[in-house]
Amino acid sequence: MRTTYIYPEVKAAVSAAEWEQRVNLAACYRLMAHYRMTDLIYTHVSARVPDAPHEFLINPYGLMFDEITASSLLKVDHDGKIIQDPTGIGCNPAGFVIHSCIHHARADLNCVLHTHTAAGMGVAAQERGLLNLSQHAMRFHGGLAYHDYEGVALDADEQPRLVRDLGNHQVMILRNHGLLSAGATVREAFDLIYYLERACQAQIAAQAGGAALRECSDAVAAKVARQFSVSDGSDERDWPALLRMLDRIDDSYRQ
Repeated sequence: MRTTYIYPEVKAAVSAAEWEQRVNLAACYRLMAHYRMTDLIYTHVSARVPDAPHEFLINPYGLMFDEITASSLLKVDHDGKIIQDPTGIGCNPAGFVIHSCIHHARADLNCVLHTHTAAGMGVAAQERGLLNLSQHAMRFHGGLAYHDYEGVALDADEQPRLVRDLGNHQVMILRNHGLLSAGATVREAFDLIYYLERACQAQIAAQAGGAALRECSDAVAAKVARQFSVSDGSDERDWPALLRMLDRIDDSYRQ
C-alpha cells in the first residue's frame, strides 16, 4: 500500500502563489519518476518560492520521486537554513550545494533540475560531449555549458565555478556526473531536461549500433537551435497535458 506524505497544514500556511509552485514542482518529480530519470533519492528538482526569492523548495532527503507531494516539499533559504520541513527528513547537502548557488546567482531562473541518468552520464563521460547527431541534440547547439568534475558536490568552494561555467546558459553537462537544466518555470526546466536526456539517449544508441556516425555541420545545428528558439505556444499545451496524464495515474501530488 502506498504511503502518502500529505500535510494539510502546509497549504493553509503558504500563499496561493507558493502553493501553485509546490503543485508544479511535485508534478515535475512525478514526471521524472514516470520517465525514469531518477537515481533513487539522490537527485533533485528545486523551485524558487515566488513571494520569497531567497528561498526555494526541494525534495526531502528520503522520499522517492513518486512519493513527493506539494505539501511534503522542504523549504530552505540560500544559506542552508531550513524554514519548513513537514516530513522532518531534512535536505541532501549535495543537492543544496548545486541548487542554491544557481538560484542565488541567476534571478531569471526559478527552477533547477539535475539528473544522473545512464545516457546523461554516458555522454558526460565523452571528451566531445553532446554531438550533432540528432535534432534533439542540435536544439542545444551554442547553448550548452560544461562543468568539469571535482568530486561529489559537497564543497561550497565549488559553487563559484558551477555558476561561472553555467554562464548565461540554461543547460549544462556536468562532466563524469550528469545533466542539469534551469528554467524560468518548472515547465521550462522539465522541457529542457527531457529533450537533453532524449538527445543523450539518441547519441548512446547511435554509438552502440557500431555503424559510422553521420554528424550534421555546426551551421545546420545553429539553424536548428534558432528554429527551436522561436516559441510556437507549445508551453501552453504540453504542461497541462502532462498534468492530465499524472492525474489519471495518481493525483496525490497535488496535496
